[in-house]
Amino acid sequence: MYQVIDVVKFRPKGPSALNSATELPRVLMEMTSLAYLWPLLGAQDRGDGHPVMVLPGFMAGDESTAILRRYLRRLGYQPVPWGLGQNTGRIDLLESLIDSFGTVAGKYDQRMTLIGQSLGGVYARELSRQHAGSVRQVITLGSPFSSHSPQSTNALVSRLFQYMSGMTQDQMRDQMLNFAAEAPPVPSTAIYSKADGVVHWSTCLEYKGEFTENIEVLGSHTGMALNPMVFHVISDRLKQPEGAWKPFRRDRGIRGLVFPEPERTLSSPATAQANGGSAACAN
Repeated sequence: MYQVIDVVKFRPKGPSALNSATELPRVLMEMTSLAYLWPLLGAQDRGDGHPVMVLPGFMAGDESTAILRRYLRRLGYQPVPWGLGQNTGRIDLLESLIDSFGTVAGKYDQRMTLIGQSLGGVYARELSRQHAGSVRQVITLGSPFSSHSPQSTNALVSRLFQYMSGMTQDQMRDQMLNFAAEAPPVPSTAIYSKADGVVHWSTCLEYKGEFTENIEVLGSHTGMALNPMVFHVISDRLKQPEGAWKPFRRDRGIRGLVFPEPERTLSSPATAQANGGSAACAN
């Protein structure tokens, strides 16, 4: 049995102490697994070569997504780094990203997929709202875009974010409320792990929608950009023809044995109102 989650009204505490304590060992396990499975992952079908921008998580830079971008290049895509240095969480970084994205996207003749890890995924969603005409789809990796309180984040990380971003807890909360929990105006895939040791997994869930999906993987928060399961999902999502997006199929091959059944979520308030007022269960 699994529960139906309202991704905004459900206000959890942070991740469990066990998940936080085992975060680093699990990252090392993901790195090792990726090394063993690299030949198999690289043998997956090549895509159409469209550009893919990868946005790093909090306190990380482009070096943290280098292996993922190498994998994208191996599959024939055009990986694009975010190019703004360390992601300190300062609001001016998001403003710079939004201001410069039009110029970056204008260099390509195809719309761009955005992949964001953690805070980078929150930024990717906002970027897609400002430049929907240039964005093909959004894929978030453990991104707490439904969080409305710093309490849903590991306490140490929350304090570090407060220090690096220069915000008070009230300002952090106000910024979270400014990030819309509604789905982006483009297809959106939210990848999450219930063993996340940095943010509570429920804050990473997308509302039910025609072009939204939640995919659970086994792994850590920090290792999302090194997780073979994540790489497989990204490959599957990217190779879809533009304009023909369909949800990830767990019933293909051995996926049902590898990927857990994702949590059900509610329709967004806007969708529920348009359908008659009540939120409906997904899946």
